[in-house]
Amino acid sequence: MNMFERILASLHEAALEPSRWPNASGLIDEVLGTRGSTLACGDGETATDYRTHFMWICHLGQRRRDLERFWYETYYPLDERIPRLRRLPFNRLFHIAELYTDEERNASEAYNVLRTVGHAGNAIDVRLNGLGGSRVLWEINDRADGEGWSSAQLDMIRRLLPHVRNTVHVLQTLAHANSLGETLTEMLDRTGLRIVQLDARGRIVAANDRARDLLRRGDGLLDRDGFLAARVKQDDDRLQALLNRALPPFGAQGSGGSTIVRRSGALHPLMLRLCPVGRRQASFPAWPVAALVLIVDPEKEQDIDPAEAAAVFDLTRMESRVAVLLAQGKSVSQIAALMGRKESTIRSHVKNMLAKHGCTRQAELTRMVQSLAAAGKGRG
Repeated sequence: MNMFERILASLHEAALEPSRWPNASGLIDEVLGTRGSTLACGDGETATDYRTHFMWICHLGQRRRDLERFWYETYYPLDERIPRLRRLPFNRLFHIAELYTDEERNASEAYNVLRTVGHAGNAIDVRLNGLGGSRVLWEINDRADGEGWSSAQLDMIRRLLPHVRNTVHVLQTLAHANSLGETLTEMLDRTGLRIVQLDARGRIVAANDRARDLLRRGDGLLDRDGFLAARVKQDDDRLQALLNRALPPFGAQGSGGSTIVRRSGALHPLMLRLCPVGRRQASFPAWPVAALVLIVDPEKEQDIDPAEAAAVFDLTRMESRVAVLLAQGKSVSQIAALMGRKESTIRSHVKNMLAKHGCTRQAELTRMVQSLAAAGKGRG
């Protein structure tokens, strides 16, 4: 197997398993004699609209998460090149220096960091079309010997372009297919929960019938130009803060949480539970579903199925049993006696669940699980 074939094989592996991308990047470094690369994907048209789904910076076959955070959090907002990158034609190679003015190459903080820390002062940038209107940026860093780019090296990059693009397309397609686990997919059709699916930018992707009816009525919750919103400003402020935590930029794993939304008259307030897609998708956000919003009425009482609690709130079998007993008003000591376990074991499960869902008090966890009672009522 020649070197080009080895690279293609590694790209195929990376398409099925994102953690294999650094290996592919390392082989590309080897054949090009380069210092690393950056692969990024995002969508949106303007600075306020744009969303980065992932950014992988690699150096000699190793992923550099430290540089990813350093760059994205500190210098990305300062980089004069970014708006120009979004307008580049697809599949054309550009020397990074071409994307800065003469003055910027001398004064730009971002370009200076790219040149000195990122070893990308003479990098090659190319923009590729992703799925669903997304765009992919592939940046190949400087040559390790400090020389300029040869025509043979540029030709090799061009040969690799369709294969790198295909790697990202497969990742996107698989993430789309797997964004909802089988259990949750079935729940969309068979439970009494109102469920709204959101993409990584918080836009409504889909909703089941009960949720669509609720949003259409606009009593408490509504669809505001494609985004989920609450009618009362105070409730909406809390909802938007929750959405920001659940759908952070940079493809980071979001944190779930709960909030209430008041309705008119004597109707009980709605309870919302935001569930980011599982951690298995953290390295490449689910496409297009990034989070589920479960809308329930916490005042309705009904038996809670531990299996359903496990599926909805990403709990283990033991955690879900403990959570349901807590929701039924049992104390830790009573649960330990019922399950034949030590109290310390039960407390450990409670602690894990609190940490998993960002709760600070056991009462929050209890209310969260009690909210599932509406699902049982809806099936009855």
